Amino acid sequence: MTDGTRVEWRDWGRESFAEADDRDCPVLLSLSATWCEGCHEMDATTYAEPRVAANVNEWFVPVRVDVDRHPRVRERYNMGGFPTTAFLTPGGTLLTGAGYLGVDGMRQVLESVRTMWVEDGRSGGRVPRALNGDRPPAGELSEVIESHLAGQVERKYDAEHAGWGSDAKFPLPRTVEFALKRDRDRALRTLDAVHDHLADDVAGGFFRFAGSRDWGDVAYEKPADTNAAVARAFANAYLYTGDEAYRTPAVDAVEFLTDDLWTGYGVGGSLGPGLGRAYYAAPAEDRAELDSPRRDLTVFAGANALAADALLAVAAYTDDERAREYGDRILDGLERDLIDADTGEVVHYRANNEVGEADLLEDVSRVVAAYVRGAGVLGEGATVARAVADRAIETLHVDGSFVDGPRSGPALLDRSFRPLDGNVALSSALVDLAALTGDERYREVARETAESFAGATERLGVQVAEYGSLVGRLLRGTTVIVVGTEPGSDLHRAAWRVADHEKVVAPNAHRADAPAPRVVPEGSAVVLVDGVASEPATTPDELMTRVAETID
Repeated sequence: MTDGTRVEWRDWGRESFAEADDRDCPVLLSLSATWCEGCHEMDATTYAEPRVAANVNEWFVPVRVDVDRHPRVRERYNMGGFPTTAFLTPGGTLLTGAGYLGVDGMRQVLESVRTMWVEDGRSGGRVPRALNGDRPPAGELSEVIESHLAGQVERKYDAEHAGWGSDAKFPLPRTVEFALKRDRDRALRTLDAVHDHLADDVAGGFFRFAGSRDWGDVAYEKPADTNAAVARAFANAYLYTGDEAYRTPAVDAVEFLTDDLWTGYGVGGSLGPGLGRAYYAAPAEDRAELDSPRRDLTVFAGANALAADALLAVAAYTDDERAREYGDRILDGLERDLIDADTGEVVHYRANNEVGEADLLEDVSRVVAAYVRGAGVLGEGATVARAVADRAIETLHVDGSFVDGPRSGPALLDRSFRPLDGNVALSSALVDLAALTGDERYREVARETAESFAGATERLGVQVAEYGSLVGRLLRGTTVIVVGTEPGSDLHRAAWRVADHEKVVAPNAHRADAPAPRVVPEGSAVVLVDGVASEPATTPDELMTRVAETID
């Protein structure tokens, strides 16, 4: 052994597990990310220690996985955060695992797993419960589901510091959006805390989370999807309040996404911590002298779709031209590079001659939602949304709910995983698509999917509050504002300013090719709720009156 000993990392793939099988030894799986400060610390200290590296190489097949590039691996082996250090059998079943490990901790764990392997071998591996083949408990949809989740929002709320959680605080933007319609004061107080503690006032953007209940111990990481989702939540808060305190953070996040993370054709994956606290604690004039944070400029399909959705929401509510332009450019880039509009296939990413997996639930749900938003704001996108949705229903909808991707691959990738958040996200997008196109088939799939999880209502917490929104919309219907003008008219702009972030706006309804029976006279708009149409409105004021009459 020499001081130059380093861990000999393999890539994720069948070859690595075949090697472990041939050597009759476990796999050490390291889940890492460009933005993960602890991951880089482990590389610089733990894995750089020669004795640790030698033991890893001798006793295990070490595999390194970037969780942004391999989300299905992330979801199956994540041990509660990153870095994750998981130990697997050659068949991919889980022996044990941990999070961050220092040198001494790692040496102890390596010895422990080695002993476990000698004593139990492959029989010591287990399949996580979510992958054991059991389907979610189904049930009937009822108002109880939405009420339960609204109650969780109230009961789990931190009245002292805002937000939800007794330890680490995440922004939980989808929970905030659920609460905006049902518990607005708590939603707004949470956004205030997010702005006060997670916003980078110098360079823009939002950090991923805070490590303590009082929003301290900030993790200085800025993933694109976090920033997009938080920007949309602030934009929706502005929609309800008209308060610049919520508009400004949304617009600032737009600038961060389209400046610091802009690649020329899309939004890069993340801005990492760099020097962490030293960098972000420094005043603006001193940061230029420090090493810049790490950037991952990989254009991921799901993150970019979420960014387009957020940017177009900001544009629709505020007339911000930068948000509109870049939202449109992101959709164009996705369709050019990552979406096959003919087949509906969505590729996770393309970078450095690498091509990511196709048909991942997280990607397709965000893509469908983004192109529905594009259709409502820009007047184009419904065709792509339908193509992607149709493929997802055909390939991922299995036994009443959606699996997270193709049921194939090494280790546990061939086992079905049905994440509730992914099912809710795609089902919500399908409800929007049904409202936009008039095709009730999408709504029927969404309802079947929602019913597949209804039997687990009592176990659901604030993190999946969006499920309550989905169930409420399926029971009560979705507000659709059908506008007989081109996008950008006063009537169209007024439709988007109706204070309901769950509504769908359908412009160009005066055209002969508009979905029947939704053709309306040019220059007018109608409000539809559960198939019931209002009288036509021809001015923004009349439209607001029709909304009040129809919803009441």
